[in-house]
Amino acid sequence: MIGSVALKHGNDGATIQNVKPQSAALLQNYETGAKSKETLHLKADPVNICSLNECRGSLMNPPNMTCDPMKGKQSVEEIRRLAISFLDQYYDSMKRTGSEVHQTRLNNVLDSIKTTGTYELTGNELIFGAKLAWRNAPRCIGRQQWNKLQVFDYRQISTTGEMYQALCSHLKFGTNKGNIRSCVTFFPPRQDVSTEFRVWNNQILRYAAYRQDDDSIIGDPVNLEFTQICEKLGWKGKGGRFDVLPWVLQANGQDPEIYDVPPELVLEVNIKHPTYKCFEEMDLKWYAVPGVSNIMLNIGGIEFCAAPFNGWFMGTEIGRDLCDVSRYDLLPQIAEAMGLDTKRTSSLWKDKALLEMNVAILHSFQALNITIMDHHVASESFMKHFHNELKVRGGCPADWVWLVPPISGSACPVFHQEFFNYVINPACLYQPNPWRYYKYKDQKKLKTKRKIHFKELAKSVLLTSNMMTKAMSKRIRATILYATETGKSYEFAVMLKQLFDHAFDGKVVAMEDFDIQSLEYESLVLVVTSTFGNGDPPENGEGFAKNLQKMSADYMESVNGVKQRQRNSKFQSVVTAKPVVKRGSTLNLTNAQAATTASVGHLANVRFSVFGLGSRAYPHFCAFAHAVDTLMGELGAERIIEIGEGDELSGQAQSFRVWSKAVFKAACQEFCVESSNSFFDDMDMSDAKYEDSKHRIKTVSSIGLEDYVGALSKLHRKNLAPCKLIKRSNLQAEQSGRLTILVELDTDNSDVIKYQPGDHLGVYPKNNEKLVRDLMAFLGDVPDDQTLIEVESMKIKKTQVSEIKTWEDVTRLPACTLYVALSRYLDICTPPSQRLLEIYADAASDPNDREKLLKLSQDSAAYDEWSIVNAPNLVEVIKEFPSLTLSIPLLFTQLPLLQVRYYSISSSHDVHPGEVHATVAVVQYRTHGGRGELHEGVCSNYLNRIDTDEIIPCFVRAAPSFHLPPDQSIPCLLIGPGTGIAPFRSFWEQRSHDKTKGNTMALLFGCRNSEQDHIYKQEVQDCLKQGSISHAYTAYSRDPDHKKKYVQDIIKQDIADFVVDCIVKRNGHFYVCGDVKMANGVNEALREVLQARCSMSKEDAEEYVIKMKVDERYHEDIFGITLRTFEVQQTVRENTRRNSAMNQDRMSEE
Repeated sequence: MIGSVALKHGNDGATIQNVKPQSAALLQNYETGAKSKETLHLKADPVNICSLNECRGSLMNPPNMTCDPMKGKQSVEEIRRLAISFLDQYYDSMKRTGSEVHQTRLNNVLDSIKTTGTYELTGNELIFGAKLAWRNAPRCIGRQQWNKLQVFDYRQISTTGEMYQALCSHLKFGTNKGNIRSCVTFFPPRQDVSTEFRVWNNQILRYAAYRQDDDSIIGDPVNLEFTQICEKLGWKGKGGRFDVLPWVLQANGQDPEIYDVPPELVLEVNIKHPTYKCFEEMDLKWYAVPGVSNIMLNIGGIEFCAAPFNGWFMGTEIGRDLCDVSRYDLLPQIAEAMGLDTKRTSSLWKDKALLEMNVAILHSFQALNITIMDHHVASESFMKHFHNELKVRGGCPADWVWLVPPISGSACPVFHQEFFNYVINPACLYQPNPWRYYKYKDQKKLKTKRKIHFKELAKSVLLTSNMMTKAMSKRIRATILYATETGKSYEFAVMLKQLFDHAFDGKVVAMEDFDIQSLEYESLVLVVTSTFGNGDPPENGEGFAKNLQKMSADYMESVNGVKQRQRNSKFQSVVTAKPVVKRGSTLNLTNAQAATTASVGHLANVRFSVFGLGSRAYPHFCAFAHAVDTLMGELGAERIIEIGEGDELSGQAQSFRVWSKAVFKAACQEFCVESSNSFFDDMDMSDAKYEDSKHRIKTVSSIGLEDYVGALSKLHRKNLAPCKLIKRSNLQAEQSGRLTILVELDTDNSDVIKYQPGDHLGVYPKNNEKLVRDLMAFLGDVPDDQTLIEVESMKIKKTQVSEIKTWEDVTRLPACTLYVALSRYLDICTPPSQRLLEIYADAASDPNDREKLLKLSQDSAAYDEWSIVNAPNLVEVIKEFPSLTLSIPLLFTQLPLLQVRYYSISSSHDVHPGEVHATVAVVQYRTHGGRGELHEGVCSNYLNRIDTDEIIPCFVRAAPSFHLPPDQSIPCLLIGPGTGIAPFRSFWEQRSHDKTKGNTMALLFGCRNSEQDHIYKQEVQDCLKQGSISHAYTAYSRDPDHKKKYVQDIIKQDIADFVVDCIVKRNGHFYVCGDVKMANGVNEALREVLQARCSMSKEDAEEYVIKMKVDERYHEDIFGITLRTFEVQQTVRENTRRNSAMNQDRMSEE
């Protein structure tokens, strides 16, 4: 048991109690003189095999490492004790010791043991236990990569044929074309000796031995007995020196069966020496994958007597196999070929021959880039692992006799280090060969030598390559995590699942629903995420981001022994994300480098890739995706391809298609899932095909009281409050030509609308009434506004004799009227995606319309041009393609959901209790660069039209990175031109309420014209008189009475010294709110001031601003483009086309 707490157990369950730490022992290194504390041995199983008169430390199979089933089963009390200890370790690893889930799981396990005498490990417990058993193995020198162990769970099989299938998959995965990967395969645990599962082979691969008439042996003598057993079972070898032995498998109490190992799965290396040609002339070879198959793993009292495991070779292991007297005994032959003096041992001919054999082995493996370690690197890696284990868990069980290499022992650091040798559960234990005690049910199998019809038997179970691929891949789960604000990432995640379901077990999970503690037990994780605002995670990704960052900090602290600096409460994507070239990656490591990497992270066994969605109109493009990619890499997860990016302004869907196919191909290669090239070329990346004939609407009832606020809450999984309009004020002059309004809402004191200055108000809008009615007119004969409808889809279940068709409710939308669906739930204004256009093509009756729609759905360049220039809503799409006939079920199931809009809150809750205010620019623009149709912003125009009796669904999105500092004496500079002033109104209202005077809070505002656009001018003047605002500056860009200036000009030209005094000398806070272009200009202006006034270099100024962000003194609230949408989109699109093309070419090559 590891940790600071233990469980005290009674008859009815378990309770949590603290235990006192025990004393440590010192281990000395006689090379360096260093001494290390060891405490883990105090938790070891209390078995002492030595006595006062003798030491048994060099026994091959010591009693404390051996489990003999013929000497009796484990007692129920022993299973109970080990189970308790194991669960303590498992939950301690997740920092959940003593939690409710720990207590519940413990009680369930104890109940099962009490009732049945045993219990079943969960999948994650099995993975944890397998890794820990390897970590605890005292005789293994290659444990530094214990956390990268791949676990295959075959506990549900029942036949030797299934065992054979699993072993083929295991060997194929482990071999990995020479880039050897450690893995273990679990077959059902032992319940009773008579029904146990066993792999009779001592190792996964071994060479046969044949006794000759003159009593000599051809092959590997150590395998003579097992070769004879195989022959008795009907196998007939070829009589060569290097014949691979078949697998002998026993399942579920049935007699063992014999299976040939498929030759294409056995990677062998011909031994050659870089200098001595005689080695090649000896025609020597060895297999590349070492694997033990007769070791029993005891995990929490559960005995897995069939759990084959492989790692990779240390060169001296093969050297001993080929040169030991009891094995191939090649030393005399090598010495003679080298011309060594073999008459005198003092000539050290054995040493020289053995050394050159090891040189030849390493040379041969490395020449083919096949994973292998030399004994010096292995020893050094183990010592790093040993010291890290002492630091992390207080000890490392180690058998000095086994760890010191068989050659050059004292030249290796392990020779000089004291170790404690002990066994701790989970444990790898020896067990007797099964043929020693097995009793055949069918004695005929042993009576006839080599007469059994083996070929027929082998053919009945021999799998083709595709069958083996399917067998393994169905057990590899591909977890697809997404975070989204608009639903686009979810749509892409679903498409990715459909692709991966061809070869993997795909699962789509929202980040907010994913248990971060289970991340280390995943095999393949694919992340699809957008970025919110100024580089922030989407709301449903915030918790995951913080937990991932904490996991990274905890891991770095455990590795370096230095407590990490406490992160601020807000996750900072921009600061977290490192440049791609500086991120931890295993993509470019050679096989040898990957094998000898001593430091492996918390997620070392996880393969991953990330795709980010964003817009290059924002300064921190895909920042959150890059932050996740950085943290996963820092935690040791293995990146199978580099991060992908999709720009909504330039070919986002196409970028995703290219990345998806590349990551799918890489995953198939990583997990040995083979498919033809045509499979990738022909892969359909669109959503499941919509068929109108398999959908229909049904009438639910006449309308009653329709609660669309509650329905929206369920639909978007947000707690919404029904608000009502109190007052709406126009903040600009009539002659301005633009409209900015102050919307004051009554919250009815809802707990949902609790906020601080700087937070955001989320509003679910309503589509334009005329647009909805026009669309309903196009749909033809539709239900009236008093009828609730639902959509049903046809499900077809095929049987041997017929097809059974049933209709099931589509639960995407609640029962509602068509009008409510189109006005409240569905987005009919956003240009349709390429996937949706492909569906529309099937609904077009005119061939020309169909052809145009298909082209748009497949040609990303044409689609970008069409969607950005026209920005068509659904009514305009129908007008452009008049033969398009859209059904209600198609709209209900395929249209995207109408998404929330966010506004900076413009009020103080203390000043306006029961209210929330928002400053809203009412958006109207013409398409085609100002020459096309008039379009309206959905939410801003909705808020500009609503009446006082209409319910507005709202909620608050906290923005802790944009709050005022708790210390009111800290200077604050507020920069917000136009509607960027919105959050600052809440700031000055709060300071007025708090009666804060004499402190520095300076407002820098910008607008076009002083008489038309200077919003909140009177409020600011009042606050200046009251002292809640200390300074106010205004930049006018189109005023005939003032010089043209922007806010960044005022920073550089008018108040540079004031800025330095507030920000540098007094460590003040700097707030920026507005559009992207302005925010970039302000950032540049601040850096120029720092260079000019503080004598900083350009690099120093950049670093200073970055540090301000890290320290949360530089705050940004950046919103999307509104009035200059077309202009910005065109510019960004042209700038990114080249980059997108280059990225897609790179992905295609990968």
